[in-house]
Amino acid sequence: MTLMAERPVISGTKPRSGFEELLDLLDELSVPDGYKAEIIRGSIVVSPWSKGFYTRVMKLVCNQLEGYLPEGHMIERAPDLFVFPGVERAFGPDIHAAHEQTYETDSNHLDGEGLSFVAELTSASTRREDLTDKVEVYGKVGVPIYLILDMQEEEAIVYGSPSTKGYEVRFSKPFGEKLYIPDPFGCSLDTAGFQRPEKDDDQA
Repeated sequence: MTLMAERPVISGTKPRSGFEELLDLLDELSVPDGYKAEIIRGSIVVSPWSKGFYTRVMKLVCNQLEGYLPEGHMIERAPDLFVFPGVERAFGPDIHAAHEQTYETDSNHLDGEGLSFVAELTSASTRREDLTDKVEVYGKVGVPIYLILDMQEEEAIVYGSPSTKGYEVRFSKPFGEKLYIPDPFGCSLDTAGFQRPEKDDDQA
């Protein structure tokens, strides 16, 4: 099946005009099981969900950060879509923390302004956007913390202190070491256990 290739699928050959039109189209889109859809740089991008062991990594992140959440915020791994109308983006981060009121809506378009933390676990299909466009967008719209787990390079990167020019703080550590997560969390994230599982010789 063609869609199973690990690469993003872009709707059409040219970006469509009008962010609201793209959101409406996104709502009508029949996304195959195992895929998610986002709006990136004026196009709808459909990409495959994470590999199995990513679930373990995401759980480790959530368990460690839950005790440091800003008051009234909650951390989730649900497939929610956060919209940023001012920059015409709609992202579905792998992990997200936001004020609990952000989730109190019957809309499937959540307000990106409520976010206090987002994390992306890179895959071959989304790595470039995670490392470039999303860094710029999350920083400029004021998301306090953006964590990238570069699963291909086995490196954790965190951005903090957002401003109108983007993030002003960046830290990185290889998997296996502790990474400082800036305010409003102000804690260390132990990245031990974030590596991919070793393949059995019989399965190689």
